Amino acid sequence: MIEALVADATTSITASSIDFNVTGVIDNFWQLTIDGLSYGAIYALVAVGYTLVYGVLRLINFAHSEIFMLGMFGQYVGLQLLGFAPSGNTYSEGVLATVVFLGLAMLFGMATSGAAAVGLERVAYRPLRRRGAKPLIFLITAIGMSFVLQEIMHFVVPKFVDGLGGTNAQQPIKLVDPKVQFEIFGAPVTNITVIIIVSAVVLALATEMLINQTKFGRGIRAVAQDPNTATLMGVSRERVIMLTFLIGGILAGAAATLYVLKIPSGISFSVGFILGIKAFSAEVVGGIVNLRGALLGGLILGVAENYG
Repeated sequence: MIEALVADATTSITASSIDFNVTGVIDNFWQLTIDGLSYGAIYALVAVGYTLVYGVLRLINFAHSEIFMLGMFGQYVGLQLLGFAPSGNTYSEGVLATVVFLGLAMLFGMATSGAAAVGLERVAYRPLRRRGAKPLIFLITAIGMSFVLQEIMHFVVPKFVDGLGGTNAQQPIKLVDPKVQFEIFGAPVTNITVIIIVSAVVLALATEMLINQTKFGRGIRAVAQDPNTATLMGVSRERVIMLTFLIGGILAGAAATLYVLKIPSGISFSVGFILGIKAFSAEVVGGIVNLRGALLGGLILGVAENYG
């Protein structure tokens, strides 16, 4: 009797919870969708980096999440060097000031992540390729480099970066004050959401054009399809691989700026880990070697996550 009552109560609670969640999603559908798209846009940019590297190397670069993390710290340090104090302050009064300030932040993030990605390829992966290492060795190296980069930042940042002490190095960065720009079916859309989605669309289109309409892009596709034949046709495989890491790093750095814009609560050494898992999941959802699929997978994951 008691077991039956407990079972009925559990079923009732579960049903009520599901009904509550569904009702919440329906009532806030447009708001959840818009916010989900902004998160998904960030995941999509990081997912493209995974897709590009896997395409030319058949390597899941799990250290890519730390490239994202380095971009967050890079923009913080860069703004400090220019005399800005990004912790809790904004310097974006007016459209022009907002564009310039965010442009600088994104430039520092992209430069840091791009340089780090190229350095990672040269130091960790290129020697393995020259020795003809097996795929499992590449995978283990990628995971190991992820932890190495985290530990390096744990050591360097508290000692040499002002305002980022402690073990977690969490520090708020407020780049733009959120303001409602307009509404979609009653759901407010802030300037931050607009900036994130527009920036992601521009970067995605630029990447698409680079891959499909340039000589370098043809080189990437040739190496991805048949590296040996591409080499015989005069394509420098090493150069293609290096530039592929660079592009993936640049996109991760841009995503880092957009992430801070969306979640200004702080940056930390471990922030890349969870986001990297989400971006990798987006890549899998969209097709692991499909550039457009990675973008779509990021958007789907962001929206689905927000509905949950």
